[in-house]
Amino acid sequence: MDRAYPGAGLSAGGSEAPAGPSSWPPAARWPEALHRAVGALTEALRGQALPLVALSGGADSLALAVAAAETARLRASPVLAGGVGAVIVDHGLQPGSAGVAQRAATVARTLGLDPVTVERVDIHVTGDGPEAEARTARHAALEAAASRLGSDAVLLAHTRDDQAEQVLLGLARGSGTRTLAGMPRRRGLLLRPLMDLTRQDTESICRWAGLRWWEDPTNADPAFLRSRIRSRVLPALEEPQHGLGPGLAAALARSADIAAEDAAALEDWAGREFDRLWPEGRGEVEAPGTPGLRPSSGPVSLPMGELAALPAAIRYRVIGCAVVAAGGERPSRERVLAVDRLVATRSTGGSSAGPVELAGGVAAHRRSTGGCARLVLGAVRPEGPRLDRAG
Repeated sequence: MDRAYPGAGLSAGGSEAPAGPSSWPPAARWPEALHRAVGALTEALRGQALPLVALSGGADSLALAVAAAETARLRASPVLAGGVGAVIVDHGLQPGSAGVAQRAATVARTLGLDPVTVERVDIHVTGDGPEAEARTARHAALEAAASRLGSDAVLLAHTRDDQAEQVLLGLARGSGTRTLAGMPRRRGLLLRPLMDLTRQDTESICRWAGLRWWEDPTNADPAFLRSRIRSRVLPALEEPQHGLGPGLAAALARSADIAAEDAAALEDWAGREFDRLWPEGRGEVEAPGTPGLRPSSGPVSLPMGELAALPAAIRYRVIGCAVVAAGGERPSRERVLAVDRLVATRSTGGSSAGPVELAGGVAAHRRSTGGCARLVLGAVRPEGPRLDRAG
């Protein structure tokens, strides 16, 4: 999400990046982008004690650090009276990464951020791909640092351009509403206050502050799908004569905001329906799509007729919630549709009763008890799905 400083001759891990400023604060007036960044931070940080900037040394995160420093310096947000800090995560994936991390820490201290900490992480191979594995390790390190330092918020520097890339990735994968909503502006400790700014904005803030920034070499590596979208696909789509024209990134980001609103409403509706259909789990399971979704201690049993009467978008979400509540992993659309066929065959007089096996050692089964058909999801035993205590 960060780009090189034009004309500075910087290379990944080079001795000149990140660097600056020569003096702080600058005498020049704020650029317009910094006004917007400070306004967004002031709004986002209401009630958040000791926010920490997740600083990589790239243009976006350095601009966020500048905006946080200026917000704190001018007391634009009362909560920042206690200061604002920075966390630099060194993934150790490239030569010289430790030096880049230390130079980023020096810049943060020059801006007046305190405390400033560098966290070295080890990347564990899980099969999810290097980008996802690095993100998992980074977020764990950020949350651990926040807990240790007593921070209520970690600030991430994703911009409108990053959001547009995320939406395109979702479209390419044929994803649903939640994925097309892109990155949330807020999730737990993680806040993204620069989502209405562009990379051009963050670079202008860095120039005003007298900062040179570092470029992650993977940003230009065509081996990574996100890098191809950033360097090739989006520029081609925004090309005035042969593409769709300028403004596509902004339109994609607006679409993400609309999708996020719709997804939140659908998930809230589905959560209420799940509570109604399975009152035994009330208080144990949150609505689908939330990070606090927790498994139940036993099988989940839903009345088939009432489940079938729900609109498909809500029914699919209720099924997904039930799978996780029964101890399984969040199911793919293909697996949700497989479970839903048990509901459909019942309503059309079909005979299939399952089981449908799901990731995480859970199976879905149709069962009749006292003349009432129910969809039961429970742990799989060697002899078949566990159906005890259901119904």
